[in-house]
Amino acid sequence: LSNLPKLSALLLERNQLTGSIPDSFGGLKNNKDFNLILAKDQLSGPLPKSLGDVDFTIIDLSRNKFTGDASFLFGKNKGLQNVELSRNQFSFDLSKVVIPKDVYIFDLSHNKIYGSLTPSLTELSNLEQFNVSYNRLCGPIPTGGSLDSFDQYCFAHNKCLCGSPLPPCGKV
Repeated sequence: LSNLPKLSALLLERNQLTGSIPDSFGGLKNNKDFNLILAKDQLSGPLPKSLGDVDFTIIDLSRNKFTGDASFLFGKNKGLQNVELSRNQFSFDLSKVVIPKDVYIFDLSHNKIYGSLTPSLTELSNLEQFNVSYNRLCGPIPTGGSLDSFDQYCFAHNKCLCGSPLPPCGKV
């Protein structure tokens, strides 16, 4: 696949794929604005670190059995706009992740993600969908920007998140 320089998308959703993502997928780093959709398969294991070299526009790995760190998919200078990593077993510190400013869909729900929500989330002016429910996040929910438009269900069932729209901090 990395020998196809004009390849712009790989859409293999609902194909009952098994196994892990090969390290060679990192060779797609020269393919600009790449879309990778491997949702609703039966893929498992950790993501290859080489995926961090790819500048995705859309990455949807939801509803698989991936484990470990996915924080290397993010970064300040990435063109990432749509991130759907829900319903896996990812585990990383969200408070250390720099989320690209153009993200409009951000779904990390139903994982084992820990840390806190950073105030920089309030600066994501294009954010239309946001869900971090069913993780292990703690601390106050930042207020301001489009983050204020999301209801309690987008933050629910975490270790100790607090503040609007959840109960106030100190009274959880």
